[in-house]
Amino acid sequence: MTTHTAPSPTALYDIPGPVTRKRHRLYGFVSTVLILALVGWVIHLLFDTEQFTSAKWTPFEYKGIQELLLRGLGNTLKAFAYAAVLSLVLGAVLAVGRLSDHRVVRWVSTLLVEFFRAMPVLVMIFFIFVALKVQPLPALVTGLTLYNGSVLAEVFRTGINSVERGQREAAYALGMRKTQVTTFVLAPQAVRAMLPTIISQLVVALKDTSLGYLITYEEFLHAGKLIASNLDYDLPFIPVVMVISPIYIGMCMLLSWFATWVAKRERRNPKTKAVEVAPAEPGTLLPGVQ
Repeated sequence: MTTHTAPSPTALYDIPGPVTRKRHRLYGFVSTVLILALVGWVIHLLFDTEQFTSAKWTPFEYKGIQELLLRGLGNTLKAFAYAAVLSLVLGAVLAVGRLSDHRVVRWVSTLLVEFFRAMPVLVMIFFIFVALKVQPLPALVTGLTLYNGSVLAEVFRTGINSVERGQREAAYALGMRKTQVTTFVLAPQAVRAMLPTIISQLVVALKDTSLGYLITYEEFLHAGKLIASNLDYDLPFIPVVMVISPIYIGMCMLLSWFATWVAKRERRNPKTKAVEVAPAEPGTLLPGVQ
């Protein structure tokens, strides 16, 4: 005779019983049906409004249109590359300033971070482009850098402060200076915790490059707008969206995948394990200590 034991509850919730599982399956089935119905309705509307006619899709066969889109995509990636690198640098500088022992430096850094975080990125881009009369690419990159750099500064500062206090105190007890403590003890331990948030903010920067079309920067969205507003191609707005959107989504997913890959690599790499500050051997010099 076999006995059936009830599943043991977890620390967070009780394992659902037969009735609950049946209800969950019903919810899942209803949700699937509703989603499929919504997708079918959208497809019906696309066909009903003649969005799949050859007149609207023929332009993408032309070499000139393909070159326009590729040039726009290249300009988007160029603006993102500049903004990403400069945002990381600015974020690191402002984070160091906010962690400084000098009150004036700390106050100035805090003021800059709070100001640029509160300022809408589009307003900054327009101000730099119109008021300062800067070219479209530098104006776009500067606006993205100021905003994302200030956000990343808080990410860096929070990541450094999240390291266990004992690590910091042990390093100071060994005679390390503050720069050495941050570089050799705190940063290696904080980088893995910060990485997902850093990549997420870079995804925001990538998507915000589309604001460049508002200041006539010829990026990917600007190229799509030129095609979608062309009367010769029967205003193929929906086809342009259907071509451009998956590429934007794909680039963002690629960044997210890269973050996941780097995080897994960091966890496997013994050099990036949490740094343990052990007592120094007699006669051993700490890094940079003379």
